[in-house]
Amino acid sequence: MVENKAGKSDKDEVVKANKPSEEAGEGSAAKKRSKKIIPPPPVAVFSSLPEDAEIIESYLIHPPFSKVTIAALPELGGGKAYFIEEVELTPEERLILEKLIDIMSIEVEPPKEEKIDSGRYVENEASRLAKKYGLIKRIKRLGENSWSKILYYLNRDLVGFGPLHVLMSDRMIEDISVNGVNLPVYVWHRKYESMPTNLKIIDEKTLDNLLIKLTHLAQKHISTAFPILDAMLPGKDRVAATFRYEVSPKGSTFCIRRFREEPFSIVDLIELGTVDEMLAAYFWLMIENRMTMAIIGGTGAGKTSTLNALASLVKPSMKIVTVEEIPELLLPHENWVQLVSRESYGLGMAKIGEISLFDLVKVSLRYRPDYIVVGEVRGEEAFVLFQAMATGHGGLTTLHAESIEHAVKRLTSPPMNVAESYIPLINVAILQERVQLPRPRMGLTFGRRIREVCEVIDYGKYERIASWNPITDSFNSNFRKSEMLKRIALKYGVSVENVLEELSRRAIFFRDLLASGVRNNSEVKREIMRYYLLNPFPAITLKRAIGG
Repeated sequence: MVENKAGKSDKDEVVKANKPSEEAGEGSAAKKRSKKIIPPPPVAVFSSLPEDAEIIESYLIHPPFSKVTIAALPELGGGKAYFIEEVELTPEERLILEKLIDIMSIEVEPPKEEKIDSGRYVENEASRLAKKYGLIKRIKRLGENSWSKILYYLNRDLVGFGPLHVLMSDRMIEDISVNGVNLPVYVWHRKYESMPTNLKIIDEKTLDNLLIKLTHLAQKHISTAFPILDAMLPGKDRVAATFRYEVSPKGSTFCIRRFREEPFSIVDLIELGTVDEMLAAYFWLMIENRMTMAIIGGTGAGKTSTLNALASLVKPSMKIVTVEEIPELLLPHENWVQLVSRESYGLGMAKIGEISLFDLVKVSLRYRPDYIVVGEVRGEEAFVLFQAMATGHGGLTTLHAESIEHAVKRLTSPPMNVAESYIPLINVAILQERVQLPRPRMGLTFGRRIREVCEVIDYGKYERIASWNPITDSFNSNFRKSEMLKRIALKYGVSVENVLEELSRRAIFFRDLLASGVRNNSEVKREIMRYYLLNPFPAITLKRAIGG
């Protein structure tokens, strides 16, 4: 592969920027420009797209300044790679960019307003300083597009994430992994999964500075004394990192897990094929009747997305309390209390001011919730959650495990230590996996699927209600076997047939939402409220049961 220096041309030498005072006059500036100075070494490189690459897809990110190309490479055995192309600056444009960065680092104060468009603020300040130091005339001589190119790189390097700017702006990216110096940056793409990019950060100082910038944005600390970071960026992206060579032989590393601004609704999951309409209706009926559910799966299975979609089905009149380590859930409800754990303020082994999930689950019971939602159980908070479920509170949570049996073993082992007699308090166990699809769906060859749904009858006794068929990419369900639907029928004094009719009615409701284009959680919530108003349950079924 041919490697291009990031932001620089292969053929031209770049004149190093001088201090602002040295180029206030045009004559002095012309003299400086006439000197050929060896450019500084590159800090990152973007490899060019090979001629033998098979282009699969291309799209713009910051049109017209950056473009992404997904290509299959023979050298990867036909595997896919992610190529970033950014508009190149001429040596003169690079000179002005570096000068403006130098000037702004000295003269620009941080904005006083908390909520401000940082990009617009940088552009306004750059325009002001370009006029002040006589750079406007030079910019105009370069061409009509030069100033917009310079502004793009100013935003990229000052407000954005430098060489990672395109990756952080691509909404198709789920994860960004920097594994060390002079190694390809890897991404996890929603359509194409894990791929190497054509980006390498080849300067240790640049990588360290980029990591420190991420740490400051997360309002955390990282150093050689405390070289591990687990934090959340302002946009709710999660970052895990190691600093320099303290625990990683390849130098600083980090992984950014992107946060979806608009979480998937249950209708989105139906469209994607994660669930079907009947399963969605079943989950809705379970949640309405305060049944407890656990979503089980491995890393990247989509557990949190499903958790958010199911929690959004909670009846609007019910009170929800969510407990998380990092605030990932985003619900459309107003009667929602969001609790987030807090790390210790102390250094080393000190636990000053720490507030754990265990503490939060305990205090959540004082809020008289109808539903307690725990982002993920992994410790002693599981015991308190099961105590809450035993007292009639509805519960939703996720758990890392490869099967329902493994999940139960985790729950009954340290540090969770849930008694075997408490396991049936989980009414419904949902196993979700990331799978290869038998045929592409919405352009995707991989997807998330609810592999099976089981009702927990007793410890070690599970009734499978539904399962995913990997050949047909469809769900096989038998709701007549459902013990939970029988309990709902008994609760309302109606027959199981009446409950199954309601299940079918709700499945049609979801099918209609999908056909009418209702997608986001707020819209789905509004339609659910209308459904309750027009189709009260069990009023209709009771009327039918007595022959009205």
